[in-house]
Parts: sequence; structure tokens; C-alpha cells
Amino acid sequence: MQENPKVISHSRRIYRLRDAPKYLGMDVHRFNKEVRPYLTEIPIGIQGIGFDVIEMDVWLENYIAQNGRQAKQKIANDKNDTIQNKRKKQSINSEYLNALNQAFSQKQKKF
Repeated sequence: MQENPKVISHSRRIYRLRDAPKYLGMDVHRFNKEVRPYLTEIPIGIQGIGFDVIEMDVWLENYIAQNGRQAKQKIANDKNDTIQNKRKKQSINSEYLNALNQAFSQKQKKF
């Protein structure tokens, strides 16, 4: 009996315009208004547009940091290290998003 290991990966690096809002859990209009201006558009084929998952994750982390609410209950101590690591990553992601924002605003000034 041969084993046929299947590698199933639900994560993709690039999401097309039709899928990107779903990835972030929002509708297309909100995505276009609030998120899309901060993302690099990646041409796919003749008329397709894609967005990098990493940039969307950075946007999401920044959004959560600015608009998220604290939990009513605290998580057990064994998970505190994980939370602290996530907060450090959030800080780094926020810095990256700020750099993206600056780059985007400079692009707009040139045109």
C-alpha cells in the first residue's frame, strides 16, 4: 500500500481582487475604500489584479492595534509568552505599514 501524502496549503501568497476582501472578512466596497490604497497592486495576466498576503496581514495587524478592544478575560499564563511575541511582531508590522504608507504617499505626489 503506497502512501500518497497530500500537502494541503490553504494559504496563498497572492489573492486576487475578488478574494482579498473575503480574506480580511469585509465587503468589496470597504476593502476598496479602507485597505486597497495601502496595498501594492500586482498585475496578473491582462486584466487581473492581485494583492500580497503579507501586506494585507500587516494592514490587519495595524488595524487591530489601532481599533481592537481588550478582552474581558485574561488568557492563562502559559500563553503570555505567545501574546508578548505577537505584540512584538505587531510593533514590527506597524513600522512596516508606516513605511508602506510613506512610500504610497510619495508615489501619489509624483503623479
